[in-house]
Amino acid sequence: MSDFWNPYAALAAPQRRLLGVGAVAALLLLWSLLAVSGLVSATKLPAPWDVLAALAYLGWHEGQSMLLTATLWSVGRLLVAGALVIAIGIPVGIAMGAAPRVNALLSPLVDPFRSAPVVALLPILVMWLGIGETMKIAFLFIGAVVYLIPMVRDAIQAVPQSYWIGARDLGATPWECVQRAVIPMAMPRIADAVIVGFSVMWTYITVAEYVNARQGLGQLIQNARRFSAWDQVFAGIIVIIALALATYQFMVWLKRRLYPWETEQ
Repeated sequence: MSDFWNPYAALAAPQRRLLGVGAVAALLLLWSLLAVSGLVSATKLPAPWDVLAALAYLGWHEGQSMLLTATLWSVGRLLVAGALVIAIGIPVGIAMGAAPRVNALLSPLVDPFRSAPVVALLPILVMWLGIGETMKIAFLFIGAVVYLIPMVRDAIQAVPQSYWIGARDLGATPWECVQRAVIPMAMPRIADAVIVGFSVMWTYITVAEYVNARQGLGQLIQNARRFSAWDQVFAGIIVIIALALATYQFMVWLKRRLYPWETEQ
């Protein structure tokens, strides 16, 4: 236990998995005890086995899978919004981080939105873009890009100046210094920003799909809530959490493969 308060001590993989599984098992046990004890009404907290039954029902019923269809729609919206976030947010963030004048120009427009309640923009988006797919994609895009741009800018500015000076000494132009010395060094932190952006979009997916969605996990949860089917509501939430976790794990794995020199430090 001498290294309990040591942030640099690496845990063995079996120990890490055991602790993680133990935490989930403890939560399930507490949930089951609350359900069995009757301290909390089943209409407010369905039992784990009822949620499991709801997952099975949504997964396959009368020859179709409502859960699979809803998941594909939600994932599709998230991928389209994510592609726009990366295509627009990263170049803007790099420009702000690499050029002080661009940063001074755009910071007053970008920084306040990082703390703004993006959900409050939903009625405005409905008024401007209607209630179709464009509004949902735009809402997810705004929800993520307001975090991504400042994080990319900070990643560029966090690169030590010695890399830029070194490239200049070798005869590179200022833009070549940014392109070939600064950006590559900032890419691991930019990848972290992309991971955060996708995580944020998963938190907003239910809000985006509350408005006139015919398919999607948010619409599935909304329909279940309307009929007081709380076991299906919990099942939908658990699926979103699982998908968000899977997305996070995949992107972390991809980052380690792309930038092993950074993750092995």
